[in-house]
Amino acid sequence: MSDLMQVVSRRKFVGQLLGVTAVTAFAGYPVWETRHLVINRLRVGLPSLPSSLSGLKIAFLADIHVGPFLSSQYLRRVVNQVNSLGVDLILLGGDYVHREGRYVASTAAELARLSAPLGVFSVLGNHDYYAGRELTLAELARNGLPCLVNSGLRITRGTDSLWLGGVDDLCRGTPSPELALSGVRSGETAILLSHCPDVAETLKDDRVSLMLSGHTHGGQIRLPFIGSPIIPSRYGQKYASGLVQAPKTQCFVTRGVGTIFPPVRLNCPPEIAVITLTT
Repeated sequence: MSDLMQVVSRRKFVGQLLGVTAVTAFAGYPVWETRHLVINRLRVGLPSLPSSLSGLKIAFLADIHVGPFLSSQYLRRVVNQVNSLGVDLILLGGDYVHREGRYVASTAAELARLSAPLGVFSVLGNHDYYAGRELTLAELARNGLPCLVNSGLRITRGTDSLWLGGVDDLCRGTPSPELALSGVRSGETAILLSHCPDVAETLKDDRVSLMLSGHTHGGQIRLPFIGSPIIPSRYGQKYASGLVQAPKTQCFVTRGVGTIFPPVRLNCPPEIAVITLTT
């Protein structure tokens, strides 16, 4: 009888242990996924792109949110990974820190290590306003990271070019695609950076071949058959993540690198997007 009781007790203990392990794993996985950074490679066709620029590679990252949920050490890993990708151009989609200005200087200094032949360019997000708009602009400029606030410039490789414009944040600033695209030549390919993807829904300029955005984090949590319960967009699931067709252009929305509260991800890993432009 005592042997039988020992077997039953052992089975009960093993069952309880497995149960505790399963609950712990289930609870811990969403925290683990926040650091499971993936490289999302995609090809995007731009019909107006000069054939000599076909194959140009862009690394696009946004929503880093250095602060209580993402450390400067993790950002160093992200920067190292981006630099290892061998892309032609690096674009930053805003929200570099999580609200507090004390993180801005060190974050900009780390981002200054990013390097690509055609340069590194940025826009502002709403959290950059919370941390201090002027402080963020000053630190980005001091570290050689041009910030496009309703402005643009020409990216040239050989004898061909494309226009890169950037707009102010929709939530806290005043985006003006008209100003950002004021230098576009007739027939020239234009790419627009906007932290918030909702700008794509009201964009009237059909010269934009591609818009790049962040802000939504993919919802951070994606449930089967439901999608993301919370998407910070007026247009719901449409601009959660991925390549979307807007009224006048296609828009790629990255899931972002960091998180906001709650600092978890489920079926929505953080990403660095590598976009290859094709004709």
